[in-house]
Amino acid sequence: MHTRLLPLLIVLMAAVLLALGVPLAASVAAAQQQKAVVDRIDDTARFAALAQFVTDRPLSGARRADEGGRKETLRRELASYYGVYGIRAGVFYRNDAALANAPADWLLPASGEVRDAFQEALLSRRSHDPAQVWPWQRSRLVVASPVIRDGDVVAVVVTDSPTGPMRSRTLRGWVLIGAGEFAAMLLAVGAALRLTSWVLRPVRVLDATTHAIASGRLKSRVAAAGGPPELRRLAQAFNEMADNVEDVLEQQRAFVADASHQLRNPLSALLLRIELLALELPEGNEEIASVRTEGKRLAQVLDDLLDLALAEHAEADLRVTDIGQLAAERVAAWSAAAEAKGVRLTGDCPATTAWADPITLSSALDAVIDNALKFTPEGGTVAVTVSSRGDSSTVQVTDTGSGLTDEELGRVGDRFWRSGHHQNIKGSGLGLSITRALLAASGGSITFGPHEPRGLTVTLAVPRAASTAPSAPRA
Repeated sequence: MHTRLLPLLIVLMAAVLLALGVPLAASVAAAQQQKAVVDRIDDTARFAALAQFVTDRPLSGARRADEGGRKETLRRELASYYGVYGIRAGVFYRNDAALANAPADWLLPASGEVRDAFQEALLSRRSHDPAQVWPWQRSRLVVASPVIRDGDVVAVVVTDSPTGPMRSRTLRGWVLIGAGEFAAMLLAVGAALRLTSWVLRPVRVLDATTHAIASGRLKSRVAAAGGPPELRRLAQAFNEMADNVEDVLEQQRAFVADASHQLRNPLSALLLRIELLALELPEGNEEIASVRTEGKRLAQVLDDLLDLALAEHAEADLRVTDIGQLAAERVAAWSAAAEAKGVRLTGDCPATTAWADPITLSSALDAVIDNALKFTPEGGTVAVTVSSRGDSSTVQVTDTGSGLTDEELGRVGDRFWRSGHHQNIKGSGLGLSITRALLAASGGSITFGPHEPRGLTVTLAVPRAASTAPSAPRA
């Protein structure tokens, strides 16, 4: 299911990003071209203002000198414009003759975009907006502006600019958009991974629990946390089914044990009478030998049934355990959660052995560390310290949270009890109660105390020797 759900989410997110990115890229290209067109219009308008009072009519005297100076200024401006920007520009009369142009050999073509723009300007109309130029196109940008004198168009200013710089700016904008889209896609993939993990996590837990029950671990249950509400309800229904199945099997085991025990006494009496009867018959009688064999076989069957019923009640797996290594593993496992919340999780876990059930102690440490992280604010510290004193090894978990009052310290660990100023934090009030029960089953204990200047100290103690660790059925 994960391999089918994840690609579907990624494809949907990619489609959304593509639908947003393509119009954005088009708008960037259009904005760059619009900016270039506006710049060319401003340039042609400036050149048209310079050429407005320059004429090819014969003049004399001071007026000729003045107009000649303007014409020379116009030529210098066009030449400088071409030299700096590489944009061809010229002022052409209605008969296509050049008043001034740069470069000097650039003339009006007989057809094409330049000729069309020139003809539009002769009619005193603004040039049509050029077609959109994309980064892969090597077209040029043509803008024309009329030179009007006494209400008549006497000449036209034409600019023919390359689009390389404009296309480069557009391409840089597209690169930024592409980088943003790529980063957004990475975030989307990460979100899809988290989403699919959140959705499918209850399914994986349910699958593992089903396998555990099928393997004989009938007390395994699905933790009803996380995932969609439908899957949480499914987990709850599964747990109810498992409880019913376990009850039925427990009744069956009890029946087998009781029946085996109740049948064993009359069967023993019957076998005794068979032995007494055998004394009255000739030795080697086949019938009495057959009855004696069948009786002993029936007794063995009853003994096996009783042993099977007793064997299904598993005891706590107490063994010599390296508490330091186990605590260090739990600190490492919770480091990511602490980092995500902004809490500093530290561990001082020297090698220390004790007599404990590793699974029970791991569960107890998980519950206590989770509780400490839950009630420690961002920027706080949770410290895990392993030590040995006397006949026990201890794991001390301290936090810098709000702590508890003396009255609350007396109630912490009670079933369903929670501090009044922690009601807004998720929890059932059973975690520490379950931890206390688990540790008690293996001879351990849990105690609570204040941590100066603020916070809570939780101490988990387990015996260092097997003689002080009672063996009890697993909770």
